[in-house]
Amino acid sequence: QLQASGGGLVQAGGSLRLSCVASGRTFSRSSMGWFRQAPGKERELVAAIRWSTGSTYYADFGKGRFTISRDDAKNTMYLQMNSLKPEDTAVYYCASTYSITWPPARNPMYDYWGQGTQVTVSS
Repeated sequence: QLQASGGGLVQAGGSLRLSCVASGRTFSRSSMGWFRQAPGKERELVAAIRWSTGSTYYADFGKGRFTISRDDAKNTMYLQMNSLKPEDTAVYYCASTYSITWPPARNPMYDYWGQGTQVTVSS
C-alpha cells in the first residue's frame, strides 16, 4: 500500500514536499516514481528513483526544480518541488514497480499506485 501526502495550495514560486509511505507488508520494489495528472491530460512521469542505488530520473519540466529522494529506513519516497509554476497544478501520484527497466517511464510498468495528492499553484 502506498500513501501519498503533502499536496496543497501554494503561490507561484513556492515550494512543496510530497511524501509517499509504503506500508502494509514487506514492500519490495525495483524503483518508485512520482506521476502527475492535470485535468484533461494524460498521467505523466515526473521523476523516478531506483531504490537500491538512489539513481534518479527527471522529466524535462522538473529538472532543476524537483528533487526525488528516498529514506529506506522509513520506507518513504519524497518529491521536493521548488519554483512551482501554475502549470504544475495536478494530482500527484506515487507508484512502485518491480521492473528493472531504467528509467521506468511508462505508466503500465508500475505495479502499485498511491491515491494521489492535489497540488495547486496559483499565479
